[in-house]
Amino acid sequence: MIKSDCPEPQFERAGYILLNGKWHIEFTPADGGEKRSGEIEVPFCPESRLSGIGYTGKIAECEYSRTFSVAAASGGERILLRFGAVDYEAEVFLNGKSAGRHRGGYTPFCLDVTPLVRGGENALVVRVRDGMDRIQPSGKQSRRDGSYGCFYTRTTGIWQTVWLERTPADYIKSVRYFPDVKNGTVTVELNVEGESTADITVLYEGREVGRAVGEAKGKKAFTVPLKEKHLWEPGRGRLYDVRLAFGGDRVNSYFGLREVGYDGYNFTVNGKTVFQRFVMDQGYYPDGIYTARGDNEMEEDIDRCVALGFNGARLHQKVFEPRFLYHCDRKGFMVWGEFPSWGASYDDLGALGAVAGEWAEAVERDINRPCIVTWCPLNETWCDPGDVRKVRDVRLVDAMYALTKIIDPTRPCVDVSGGFHGHRTDLYDVHDYYGYDELKAHLDALMKEDALTMKFVYAPAWAGEDGALRYKAGQPVSVSEFGGIAFSGEPSESGQSRGEVACAVESTKEWGYSTAKDEREFVEKYEKLAGALLACPKLSGFCYTQLYDIEQETNGFY
Repeated sequence: MIKSDCPEPQFERAGYILLNGKWHIEFTPADGGEKRSGEIEVPFCPESRLSGIGYTGKIAECEYSRTFSVAAASGGERILLRFGAVDYEAEVFLNGKSAGRHRGGYTPFCLDVTPLVRGGENALVVRVRDGMDRIQPSGKQSRRDGSYGCFYTRTTGIWQTVWLERTPADYIKSVRYFPDVKNGTVTVELNVEGESTADITVLYEGREVGRAVGEAKGKKAFTVPLKEKHLWEPGRGRLYDVRLAFGGDRVNSYFGLREVGYDGYNFTVNGKTVFQRFVMDQGYYPDGIYTARGDNEMEEDIDRCVALGFNGARLHQKVFEPRFLYHCDRKGFMVWGEFPSWGASYDDLGALGAVAGEWAEAVERDINRPCIVTWCPLNETWCDPGDVRKVRDVRLVDAMYALTKIIDPTRPCVDVSGGFHGHRTDLYDVHDYYGYDELKAHLDALMKEDALTMKFVYAPAWAGEDGALRYKAGQPVSVSEFGGIAFSGEPSESGQSRGEVACAVESTKEWGYSTAKDEREFVEKYEKLAGALLACPKLSGFCYTQLYDIEQETNGFY
């Protein structure tokens, strides 16, 4: 049974020590104001109310510090210091010496601090830089002083759990699962430090249903036949628990027995057609910004989606917390694993290193999660949101797709959600914020001609010159953004086909892509739009914008 406070439920090692709670923080506002210092509640970012700070101005650099007590390593033991996520560049010091660095605001990192730990009290310092330069992926975080359009409050510094683990000299570094639905087996690939006997036990609802034992060194794969076959599918999580032993190391884990893909136009789970009825979830919380108050707040998001009739969510422009994905796994709730690619300059191939490196870490972190049914490394790659004159570099798009498929060939990958696709994608995906008549015309054209008009996306005159950007007959199709109807505020100022880039307007007023004067008009508009999409046989799924209002973007169901 995974503990309720375990920061990584798919890799729970006994005896972890959480380092959340009260830290000291110092920072100087980026506008050159007076240095600030005080107590902060980790893992909430200083911009959030839950942190106890609530400073929403720009913070270019900050320093966290605290002490902790622990016994020194003995008998070849290792002590690992783990961070769930720190935005953006972090250098960690333990007892005055550098323990290591990490770059990337959404992915975890682990430091072996064994040589630096001393018995008793230890001093831990984390220095953070978050300059948000033009190659830095930052998702929906505003680069201006305040929020505007579809850009929201920034997140600086530590925003996920910090913890310590103690391991033997020989230990498990990572695990990868390869479920085989047809044969009722799972191949377990261990990545270990040292050499010892590996013992893998698979359980279902407490019953042992499979086991493998053998010597392991480096990477070693074990195929485990399962006595009982229980498929993971939408609405039914049916997770297998796994107990991993390697020498003296012990790790609790889990996996889901399922496979996903496309059969012609249809998306399939375990060989059965499933229409993806998705809603957009941006993972912003009123009090915690990027960080939920607790598991209840995460689960409420999922339950709200299900209550509205959706079987999944597009987790938009953020790498969501492992515990959120754990609850998706448990509940059989499908999601797209997306990267917060906005902020990096799509027209600059120099941004590829920052984007690709962090995206690879995100895929590696979440590769075993059955809830993730599609990878989505990029969003709306026509240009920089801040300058519609810039053309994206197709090489960046092609490289991100190729990298994703190299790391994980078992899942579909949509190279770009909306915007311009590259030369290869497993799913042709579009954003369409037009009204019913225009949307219906687009779908009718798809049915009659097996072609998509470029009206589906914002397309300057030069877009059609590159044949790689066009829809190829027979590709599966998804509309991963539509709707965005608000009860209050003003409609988006620019053409509705331009997707989210169109929302990057100067206004900070409440807004939606369109408006409804009352509940009755909203229901009428929503039913017509969703009905048209559901009736199109060549669509594999849709995603409605969005689950809840976020700051000035008031187009949520809630």
